[in-house]
Amino acid sequence: MLWHTSEDKVIKGLILAIQFLSRIPINIAVDFNEENLRKSTFFYPFTGMIIGGIAGLFYYIFSYINKDIASFIAVLSIIITTGGLHLDGIGDTFDGFYSARDRERILEIMKDSRAGTYGVVAIILDILFKYILISNIEGNIPLYLAFSCANARFMSVLLMSFAKIARPGGLGDMLASSNPRSYAIAGGILYSIIVFLVNPLFLIPLVASILWALLVTLKTYKTIGGFTGDVYGATIETTEIISLITFAGVLKWI
Repeated sequence: MLWHTSEDKVIKGLILAIQFLSRIPINIAVDFNEENLRKSTFFYPFTGMIIGGIAGLFYYIFSYINKDIASFIAVLSIIITTGGLHLDGIGDTFDGFYSARDRERILEIMKDSRAGTYGVVAIILDILFKYILISNIEGNIPLYLAFSCANARFMSVLLMSFAKIARPGGLGDMLASSNPRSYAIAGGILYSIIVFLVNPLFLIPLVASILWALLVTLKTYKTIGGFTGDVYGATIETTEIISLITFAGVLKWI
């Protein structure tokens, strides 16, 4: 049957990437196994483009009313489309990292479902910062949203492929253990080519995102010795901000 062809297995990877990274309703059952997880990493940046593209579409629609309203709706769209998945990650990460405890206690705090002060503040500042950035950037904001969300998901999959894991048995370990490196690199190369073809200057936010991911890696290694699923989520949220900041800078100074 067609479902067992190599092309169809690639489609499974695309569907799984969308199902895992978003709440976009695709009612097709895909096994959450190592092979499908590995193939899904190829589509992380493109899934990010879909998420950012949806936010950009809402921004475009509501911008005819008011730019502030459009910016708020765009941020809200990202939260709804992702189900707040990565906001939970940034909250847990900040609760743990800024608790001033030892490594094991930090990991316990990050697993705790209760929200602490640092986590709540991080989530509020994250949402507020995105709103301010979007409402103040000039130019093709829907395009900047699409590429910023894509850059963020690309960084997460690079870290899954090359960075160490802090806690065995968690979601981060499962993703990294699928051996996604070859698919992540292939997807990243194709994505980078697309960015270049759209506008070579858009490679600057991509490079800034990579540098930010390296800084996150240094901080994470120093604090807990490796990555968890929560830190991947925090990386996605903060990279969206870094990418949007860089887009604003590129437009202003170049």
